[in-house]
Amino acid sequence: MNRGFYTIMAAQFFSSLADNALLIVAIAVLTLMNAPEWMTPLLKLFFVLSYVVLAAFVGAFADSMPKGRVMLVTNLVKIFGCGLMFVNVHPLVAYGVVGLGAAAYSPAKYGILTELLPPEKLVAANGWIEGLTVSSIILGTVLGGALVNPHVSSYLLAFDFPFISTGIDTLAESALAVIMVFYLAASLFNFRIPDTGARYKAQQRNPIRLLSDFSTCCTTLWKDRLGQISLAVTTLFWGAGATLQFIVLKWAEHSLNMPLDKAATMQGVFAGGVAVGAVAAARFVPLKKSLSVMPLGVAMGITVMTMTLVQSVWLAYPLLILVGALAGYFVVPMNALLQHRGHILMSAGHSIAVQNFNENLSVLSMLILYALMIKANFNINVVIILFGSFVASIMLMIMRRHAANQREHDSLALIGEHKPLGEESH
Repeated sequence: MNRGFYTIMAAQFFSSLADNALLIVAIAVLTLMNAPEWMTPLLKLFFVLSYVVLAAFVGAFADSMPKGRVMLVTNLVKIFGCGLMFVNVHPLVAYGVVGLGAAAYSPAKYGILTELLPPEKLVAANGWIEGLTVSSIILGTVLGGALVNPHVSSYLLAFDFPFISTGIDTLAESALAVIMVFYLAASLFNFRIPDTGARYKAQQRNPIRLLSDFSTCCTTLWKDRLGQISLAVTTLFWGAGATLQFIVLKWAEHSLNMPLDKAATMQGVFAGGVAVGAVAAARFVPLKKSLSVMPLGVAMGITVMTMTLVQSVWLAYPLLILVGALAGYFVVPMNALLQHRGHILMSAGHSIAVQNFNENLSVLSMLILYALMIKANFNINVVIILFGSFVASIMLMIMRRHAANQREHDSLALIGEHKPLGEESH
């Protein structure tokens, strides 16, 4: 990997770290406001709403200028959203603005990989990016949990600059000030991201044409027999992963008797497992063998259901690591395959925007269902059983679809770097 790739990794790490720490702080603020429990998963819903609503436009925006500049501009939007909490804007609205920045940031972050690296390095690159992103999730959730700990916040509030009144007087404000520092660090790395030299034709500005182009891109990727399988898997994974974040928090609270700052560390344990699986996939799964990992998605759904049997923290740790490792190992190759097909069929920014639209529509749908179950006072163990069954069942359906594709098209074989679909085989 070249130096530019590591600069992208650093920028992604600090930006994602701040996003995840901010989620925990926003949950704490809702708790301090005595907001109802069902409102907590809506934080993530507001965050990902922009991914769905703006999907037709962010791809064109990402392809309209060098990707490093796009990442800088969108990171500044995140800083603005974080700052809104300082002036007592409702956490749902403020975190939604951060999501607006993230929605436009994502096509640039992943799109630049296809511009910077050859196809044979995409699985490894995705492994590193996902591993680092998961590391930032681990540290971000732990950081967020620490920042809402009364002992840590009292220490931060006791710290003063000589002759300067910071105006930081509450737990939330001290936490937000620390998070802002990490967003600023990401911005500094954004300045150092190299220009790959990739240029696309002038992007549409007419909203109707943009929606039409986006619809065409969606149809193209869903009709592609390799694209549809990888897109279905990643769509399921990201919806399930976002929901599992909140399931783990509630499970830790009810089954393990953990407060929020401690429960956040369980999210980090799960994310650590994802990092292990992602790095292993980058090492052992080449792009040509990416479809072979699908059975692990079924195994992940089944393993999640065993959470209902665990009431000990020491049993919870290895279980969450195993669930995370299964998830990381099967999603990274599928993500790389999807990027490869998208880059062949359309531009980098547009393909990532299509991916984000589908994945975050899944996140919205699953979070709404989860919020409704919590509002209806479903027992957390019932929620876990329904969740695990759903994941395993959908993965089995995707595998059957892939098997049908193979029977219908015997010519689908090893993925060619420049071959049209009709000449490829699996």
